[in-house]
Amino acid sequence: MTDLVNALILGVVEGLTEFLPISSTGHLILAADLLGFNDERSKVFNVAIQTGAMLSVLWEYRARFFRVDPALWRNLAVAFVPAAALGLAFGSLIKEFLFRPVPVAAAFLVGGVIILVVERGPRASRVESSGQMSWLDALKVGIAQCFALIPGTSRSGATIIGGMLFGLSRKAATEFSFFLAVPTLIAAGAYDLWKHRALFAAADLPMFAVGLAVSFASAFVVIRWLIRYVATHDFRPFAWYRIAFGVVVLLTAYFGWVEWTVD
Repeated sequence: MTDLVNALILGVVEGLTEFLPISSTGHLILAADLLGFNDERSKVFNVAIQTGAMLSVLWEYRARFFRVDPALWRNLAVAFVPAAALGLAFGSLIKEFLFRPVPVAAAFLVGGVIILVVERGPRASRVESSGQMSWLDALKVGIAQCFALIPGTSRSGATIIGGMLFGLSRKAATEFSFFLAVPTLIAAGAYDLWKHRALFAAADLPMFAVGLAVSFASAFVVIRWLIRYVATHDFRPFAWYRIAFGVVVLLTAYFGWVEWTVD
């Protein structure tokens, strides 16, 4: 029952944060640490349930994904490669040294400041919809996604803010960030599960089922809300949230108010 409760909580956390520029991985690391579910098994679980959030993108945009759209699939392939290559090369080191609350909190702070800088004034865009993107636009967004390998940075934040810096409109950057989640999260989840398959048994299937189902449902709600939100708002509220949350984690770690894992 403990595993199922943990899966339920972490599934909600994943779904609510995956597509917002606040770092789902960072929130999962912190939540898992508070739950005491912070061993190697939990790290793999946290990566695997991101597939549930990805499935919500496939469902919401099924008409576009399942029609023949060579430009979209080309752009996704181009954008996927940089982070995939770096993840394969440095994934183990990143997990060993950065999957901890204090580095995550520091990344929260840095990411929040970057969003505030980018959003400090009006920004002209030359690409109004994701369908107008060239392969070079996609490559630039893919390079921006590499920063999300640092937990606490936010995959959505890196791709959306990076896309805006490279000339995409807020809506185009947000939509392409959703689309890019599909190959990225499928590959990450499948690779991590296969690599660490010895950690799990058939008895763990209910835990994964709960995590995937809950992350799908909560992410689906967020996707629909966020598309409406970006039509009339910027991302500064998320930046202030990141900064405040990061400060709270660092203060609780420094004063020992919460026993975060630091070793």
